[in-house]
Amino acid sequence: MTRIIAGRARGARLEVPGAGTRPTSDRVRESLFGALESADAIAEARVLDLYAGSGALGLEALSRGAAEADLVERGRQAAGIIRRNAAVVAKAGGHARARVHEVAVHSFLLRASGPFDLVFIDPPYDIDDAAMTADLVALAPSLSPHALVVVERARRSTPPDFAAAGLDLIREKSYGDTALWWAEPSGGEDAPAETAAADAAQPETESQSR
Repeated sequence: MTRIIAGRARGARLEVPGAGTRPTSDRVRESLFGALESADAIAEARVLDLYAGSGALGLEALSRGAAEADLVERGRQAAGIIRRNAAVVAKAGGHARARVHEVAVHSFLLRASGPFDLVFIDPPYDIDDAAMTADLVALAPSLSPHALVVVERARRSTPPDFAAAGLDLIREKSYGDTALWWAEPSGGEDAPAETAAADAAQPETESQSR
């Protein structure tokens, strides 16, 4: 069982789809969100959670003070679970402004309006590089000028082609066989030094549950 780690809905239990998704472990989420909070990237942010699975990333952001979240998941069962999880988080005080979109990610991005301030992209490990790049290019017009985009993939994967979407890679960190890449629109402000310090305080390798 996955739980909300911190914030107004701390401890709320989240359902996880039985198959077809790859939940981010609690330890990786804790490290990620600690760094995001150090960068002041969550409070009042408009969040986009792509390939949302259980919705844990977007809902964690809502619990920690994000203004609203759009969660995109094309799987019917998973989308239903996200809706139930969003209701649990709202009841626990985490925020009610969660919108679930049961549609393919690329289709959503082609009509998305934005602007989004914080974007999580956690695709299936078997997504190919061309599809990953196409998603980033489609996402770019919907980003705010100082948005943060966090991509989670297998550490063995080719790094995302952020340059094709006009984004700059600003951080990369590995946890076991999982890697997180952070990017921002070219010309955006550099991430604060406090974020780097928060990363440095975390071990470079951690286990990831499946």
